[in-house]
Amino acid sequence: MTVLPGGGCFKTGDTCPMASSAPSPATTDDLASVFPEQHDLMRALVAKASRLGPVPYAIVWPCSSHALGGAVEAARHGIILPILIGDRETIEKTAVESKLDISGMRIDSVATPEAAVKHAVTLVHEGEASGISKGSLHTDTFMAGIIRQESGLRTKRRMSHVFCLAVPDYPDLLLISDAAINIAPDLITKRDIVQNTIDLHHALGLGTPRVALLSAVETINVKIQGTLDAASLCKMADRKEITGGMLDGPLAMDVAVSLDSAKIKGVESAVAGRAQVLIAPDLESGNILVKTLAFLGKAATSGIVMGAKVPVLLTSRADDATARLASAAIGALYARYLEDQKQN
Repeated sequence: MTVLPGGGCFKTGDTCPMASSAPSPATTDDLASVFPEQHDLMRALVAKASRLGPVPYAIVWPCSSHALGGAVEAARHGIILPILIGDRETIEKTAVESKLDISGMRIDSVATPEAAVKHAVTLVHEGEASGISKGSLHTDTFMAGIIRQESGLRTKRRMSHVFCLAVPDYPDLLLISDAAINIAPDLITKRDIVQNTIDLHHALGLGTPRVALLSAVETINVKIQGTLDAASLCKMADRKEITGGMLDGPLAMDVAVSLDSAKIKGVESAVAGRAQVLIAPDLESGNILVKTLAFLGKAATSGIVMGAKVPVLLTSRADDATARLASAAIGALYARYLEDQKQN
C-alpha cells in the first residue's frame, strides 16, 4: 500500500489521483482571485491546508458542475486527493460539459447515490479515504448512510454541523453551530455541539476559542429555555464536562460580537464582544444567522459535520466551488488533527 498524507492509502495497482504530477501548494496570492480581500481570513486558512499537502477524500456522487468543480479546485490547490464515487458516465459527461479536467483522478463507478455513500464508508474503513464529502445527492440520502449504526462511523458523541465564516470587518473567523443537523437540541446534545465546535477551532490552529451561548437576552429567564441551557453549559465547563474553550452565556448576538454593546449593557467577560464561536439555541435560529451573515453580511462560508470518526463535508447542492474549496480545506485540516490525536 502507498500511504498518503493524512493517513489514507491506496492499494498497489490503483490509480492514485494526481500522483504523477502533484500540484504546488497554493499561496495567498494564488487564492486572491478566489477569496477577495474582505475574506482574507478564509483565504489564509485555505492556503494553510494547501501548504500541508493533499488528504484523500471520498467525493460522493459528484454529478453536478458545482460538486465536481469543488473537488477539482481543491485538488488543483493540493488540498485533497479526490476519489470520485458515482456513475462514471455521468461524472465524465459533467466534466466535459463544465470544462473540468479530471484526467488522472480515480473514479469508482457505482449505480446509485445510496451505493455511493456505502462505498465511501467502505473506503474509510479500508484506510483509503480520510474523509467523506457530499456531492450532488440529497442530504437525507447522504446522512442516512453516515449516521446508521452499521456504518461504523458513529462515536459516543452526537454528530453536529459547524459553519465556518469569514465576516468582513470582524477580526476572527466565526464558527457557528448547529445550523444544519440538530433541530431542537436538548442540554446533553448542546454539550456535544459545543465540544465539537471547540475541537474544530483547535484543529484549525486557531487556539482556545471564546464561546458565546446565544439567546435573546443576557439574563436567566425561566420562560426562555435557551437561557437556562446556556447557564448550565457554563457550569458544565466549570466542572470540566466541556473542555478547551472559554464559555459565557446567555448572551444576545450584539453583546457576543460588539464590545460597544457589551460595554453599554454592562456585560464584562472574556467572551463578550469578542466571540469566536457562536452556539445557537436551535437549528432555526442558527440557520437564519448563518444565511443572514452570508447573503446580507457578504461572509464567506464553509462547513463540516463533527462527531464522526472522520470529517464529513455536508455542502449544499447550491454551494459554489468557492464554498466547497473552503470546506475541503477545513476537512483536510481536521483529518490531520484526528490523525495526530491517534498518534499522541
